[in-house]
Amino acid sequence: MCILYLLYFSLHLFRLMKEDPSTIKGAEALMLGEMLTLPQNFGNIFLGETFSSYISVHNDSSQVVKDILVKADLQTSSQRLNLSASNNAVTELKPESCVDDVIHHEVKEIGTHILVCAVSYTTQAGEKLYFRKFFKFQVLKPLDVKTKFYNAETDEVFLEAQIQNITTSSMFMEKVSLEPSMMYSVAELNTVETEDEGTSTFGKMSYLQPMDTRQYLYCLKPKPEFAEKAGIIKGVTVIGKLDIVWKTNLGERGRLQTSQLQRMAPGYGDVRLSLEMIPDTVNLEEPFDITCKITNCSERTMDLVLEMCNTCSIHWCGVSGRQLGKVSPSASLALPLKLLSSVQGLQSISGLRLTDTFLKRTYEYDDVAQVCVVCPYMSRES
Repeated sequence: MCILYLLYFSLHLFRLMKEDPSTIKGAEALMLGEMLTLPQNFGNIFLGETFSSYISVHNDSSQVVKDILVKADLQTSSQRLNLSASNNAVTELKPESCVDDVIHHEVKEIGTHILVCAVSYTTQAGEKLYFRKFFKFQVLKPLDVKTKFYNAETDEVFLEAQIQNITTSSMFMEKVSLEPSMMYSVAELNTVETEDEGTSTFGKMSYLQPMDTRQYLYCLKPKPEFAEKAGIIKGVTVIGKLDIVWKTNLGERGRLQTSQLQRMAPGYGDVRLSLEMIPDTVNLEEPFDITCKITNCSERTMDLVLEMCNTCSIHWCGVSGRQLGKVSPSASLALPLKLLSSVQGLQSISGLRLTDTFLKRTYEYDDVAQVCVVCPYMSRES
């Protein structure tokens, strides 16, 4: 008769724990057999972790058996996977001898999993026998991941990833990184720069307690070869995917990769106006310079006219109603402008108008930026 054993070295480990002076007295007897032997229904494992098991088929009889074939399959709700290291039969197995196998599988599916261990062999009398054992376990979701996107005027995209530990034990967050799509490069904003090196905003011990949540921030910038192609960048929705690696209490490593993260593409319309250069602080009633970038996001050539309308606080210096010339599809032009403010405080730059002479359509741009206006004559004491 053949018997299926799992983790056959439990008695040896029991003796080592008992002799180890660092082991708490009596700890070697606390569910050691249950911890090292796989029961019929042994509990839960988390998505992204690796399921490992040691299988030993032992000949308990006094006779030699032949053609022993051990097969280990993992049945999920959608597929059946063969985990056996070899599908070749062992020629013979003598009494008190074993056929051993170690299986590994990275769990990639949530739900009920069943490990099916099947053994077939032939007795000395030529009788072919067969038996199976089933071991059921549940695969649960370890993390809850939520994402938010912020589209900047400079084509940068900021991603905030909220990661929550929804297990009942602590996790050591080994790595949380963003793999960007081919059109973007990424910068992680999760460290504080010091004189020597960057320090994580979460501290040196990166532990995530049960039900705790962390926010990770990333900045994505278009690569230079795509930055000037307004039509392409405008329609890009795929940003990249998160790669998360963690360790649990006993050192088991888990890894999850999200599917491709997608944002809502910003709607620029046919003409996009963005600011390339603007000072943070300017003096009251003194002219200052800004540089605008005008991009044709349509599929046709546009002939544009610029008009500048004064507001109660912002006054434009220059000729209004001037021709900017023709702008090809996806092309851009830099537009230096001069203006001054007659009111102190945080002032909004408004009053730019672009008119397409072909369609007679006017595009209005208000509140495109803000600038702090200060009085240079006011003493610090006052």
